[in-house]
Amino acid sequence: TVELGMSYGNPSMQSAIEKLKAQHCDRILVFPLYPQYAASSTASALDAVWRVLLKMRNVPAIRTIGHYHDHPAYIAALAQSVNEHWRINGGKPDKLVMSFHGLPKFHLLKGDPYHCECHKTARLLAEALGLTKDDYLVAFQSRFGKQEWLKPYLANTLLGLGRAKTKRIDVICPGFSSDCLETLEEIAIEGKHIFQSNGGGAYNYIPALNENEAWIHAMTEIALENLQGWVLPEWDSLRAKKVAEMTQLRAQALQSLN
Repeated sequence: TVELGMSYGNPSMQSAIEKLKAQHCDRILVFPLYPQYAASSTASALDAVWRVLLKMRNVPAIRTIGHYHDHPAYIAALAQSVNEHWRINGGKPDKLVMSFHGLPKFHLLKGDPYHCECHKTARLLAEALGLTKDDYLVAFQSRFGKQEWLKPYLANTLLGLGRAKTKRIDVICPGFSSDCLETLEEIAIEGKHIFQSNGGGAYNYIPALNENEAWIHAMTEIALENLQGWVLPEWDSLRAKKVAEMTQLRAQALQSLN
């Protein structure tokens, strides 16, 4: 049984957990769709789960997936997506820019592994694509405010590539499992404007994995790995429902005796 829950939207995290509870699920695997762990993303999503559970009497057992930034199936899905894009769009670009959502630098200094995991994802993807260090760049997007964020900043990177008269760049955001306003506007539209208005040539945004079949298989593989030895293959909701009903009947019988 799979249910979708969002931290800041609908269907909500509460509705997802309530649906699973209604099916008498007593073990729930929480799978945040953030490949690289960050306190502001992965941990924030888990906080939303805990807030729901705090209000429940009979809390199910919970297991969480912290990250999957280096999982072979995730890297393979990214590589397949990039290779397909290159097949359709005339081969490799002059530069592949791998852009990740930015974070204030103090997150790194406090021990957040996000920065390191982004670079590991980039390195593994580059290896899967057969790229050299000169073929790709890593950058961080969406900076705001006055404090220092993780560098290099994407806007500055695109500015530099444009001024260098780079003929073609492709940009991918491996940290996003699905496209959103940030990727479709900031990266695909605003990023293109920065690059081309400063002398750059062709600019292509490679879509997030979205409903990519290889990505669906990767999610399944990651989930099953984390369920091994914890959820029994023969579990079914009807049996769980009967167990729950018997528990309730026993409680009612005990109450009547008193």
